[in-house]
Amino acid sequence: MRTVTATVTDLYPSRGTSEVTTPRQDPVVWGAPDAPGPIAPGDLRSFERDGFLAIDQLITDDEVAVYHDELNRLVTDPTTRADERSIVEPRSKEIRSVFEVHRISEVFAKLVRDERVVGRARQILGSDVYVHQSRINVKPGFGASGFYWHSDFETWHAEDGLPRMRTVSVSIALTENHDTNGGLMIMPGSHKTFLGCAGATPEDNYKKSLRMQDAGTPSDEALTEMASEHGIRLFTGKPGSATWFDCNCMHGSGDNITPFPRSNVFIVFNSVENTAVEPFAAPVRRPEFIGARDFTPVR
Repeated sequence: MRTVTATVTDLYPSRGTSEVTTPRQDPVVWGAPDAPGPIAPGDLRSFERDGFLAIDQLITDDEVAVYHDELNRLVTDPTTRADERSIVEPRSKEIRSVFEVHRISEVFAKLVRDERVVGRARQILGSDVYVHQSRINVKPGFGASGFYWHSDFETWHAEDGLPRMRTVSVSIALTENHDTNGGLMIMPGSHKTFLGCAGATPEDNYKKSLRMQDAGTPSDEALTEMASEHGIRLFTGKPGSATWFDCNCMHGSGDNITPFPRSNVFIVFNSVENTAVEPFAAPVRRPEFIGARDFTPVR
């Protein structure tokens, strides 16, 4: 383990000359198993074991319609397109993601504050939480590109400076998630081992990685070994369904070459006791709309 500053030790080395695996040094569920909250104790145990929790209906059909309309408004607004927080597909030139959506839109800010959402994050992380990142993802049909295999924590640790694995994400479906339109895939149990990737982080790496990931990408050999050990789970569901997953899950999604769009809102909650320091393996911090430096708890 290398020391980054006099007070912060790097528990999860990455971006060195070779890949390295490190056993997880942190709990998965930080809250007490019997702590009150919207997640049942049995589901918390499943989350601890697998690294994810699928919910058939987190928000209602009427609410889905409101959030989907807001997504469409944002991605068709020329002002949004011109904003640096919008990421455009390399091939189609259409908007792929809009970051910091809870600050751009009061509609999505309300979703972040919803107790069905933030309450589950507090229960898993055992503390108050703030939003480390939020975005809407748009995968229209006929060729929208996917997200290659990766651990979010590897990036958030290396490039944003999150010290510990005390961060959880939720992906809420705003369109039907079929088994054919580029759905989320996770390797169950992969969150128990940290895979430190090889290769230095280029300056301003985020400008490329948000469109096509390179730095922080596992090798084919490592992915083959992990998939053989853990298997791969593909998540499907109707609009309003959701998947919660641990920050260190190995996950990705394929291209969407079907006619059926796949869109979701993605929110990352981090514990207020795990606030970002300087990056552990990058020359500079990423912009705050990607990795927040405002640690105000969600209320």
